Amino acid sequence: MTTVAVIGVGSMGRNHARVYREMPEVELVGIADENPYAAEAVARMYCVPGYTDYREMLMRERPDAVSVVVPSAHHFTVARDVLAAGSHALVEKPLATTLDEAQQLIEFAEQAGRILMVGHIERYNPAIIELRRRLNAGQLGRIFQIHARRLGPFPSRIHDVGVVMDLATHDLDIMRYLTGSEAVHVVAEVGRHVHPAYEDMFAGMVRFANGALGVLEINWLTPRKIRELYVTGERGMFHVDYITQDLRFCENAETNGDDWAPLSLLRGVKEGPETKFAVSKREPLHLELEAFVSQVKGENTSAANGRDGHAAMALAVAFIESSQTGTVRRLVPVPQNGVAV
Repeated sequence: MTTVAVIGVGSMGRNHARVYREMPEVELVGIADENPYAAEAVARMYCVPGYTDYREMLMRERPDAVSVVVPSAHHFTVARDVLAAGSHALVEKPLATTLDEAQQLIEFAEQAGRILMVGHIERYNPAIIELRRRLNAGQLGRIFQIHARRLGPFPSRIHDVGVVMDLATHDLDIMRYLTGSEAVHVVAEVGRHVHPAYEDMFAGMVRFANGALGVLEINWLTPRKIRELYVTGERGMFHVDYITQDLRFCENAETNGDDWAPLSLLRGVKEGPETKFAVSKREPLHLELEAFVSQVKGENTSAANGRDGHAAMALAVAFIESSQTGTVRRLVPVPQNGVAV
């Protein structure tokens, strides 16, 4: 039986607690929140001890693994304390608020021999899982472009980061995950219209070492929530709707199984049939926490780790710097082995 705890039981933290209680061979042994009313309510709901001091909970309950679901500004301190207490840590993204803090957490986890996982939940969307399987099987051929659209109204809970660090990190992680490549350079524009301190609108482009172009369109200004991904390549275009977990493929009718090189000279691209694939729909958070617990048991090493979190943060920082200087931000390519910049 793997024992787990949750630190921070706002809206997302409550979901972590709920999912842990639904998982077999997992025991939720405690929750902590500095708000005594939130701590008491969730503790009572799941019949577990509740604490306002998470350090006391770590000392008394000694959980094997802990979800850190506190505001971003506290990720570093809380995650460091969790690791120091001997527990494995899943930290909601962003991993920290600075790259230096993120790197310190990675090194601390390695020295402690503990798992540090980052909550890049979109990796666990069943449509993304199926898309990656098909890309790895070569069904699209070479990837030309990945276009992410993540739009919606302003979330009042967000005060300590802007839309780039809060939302773009999802899509930057997915782009790295799907292409298996690292960024060469980025360029961005941002705007601030409703957020009191940070950007709430972002448009950016990122060029990857393998030649793929990433396009990001993200804001907190759109009345309707949109979460979409388009992946265009030699044989057509995949379309993912994160919300409905739908995956579609619009085929380039001119390929017909042929190589791209002669087609690009002779025929190019023509609209072909569209296919909607059957995707077994599940809650991404459930799959993410299953992956975390599996890692804790030593059964799975493919989950998003601290270095993935650092890499997504590094790209977000580069985008912010590009928007501030009005220039292309050039990056040093890194080896294609999943190690972050």
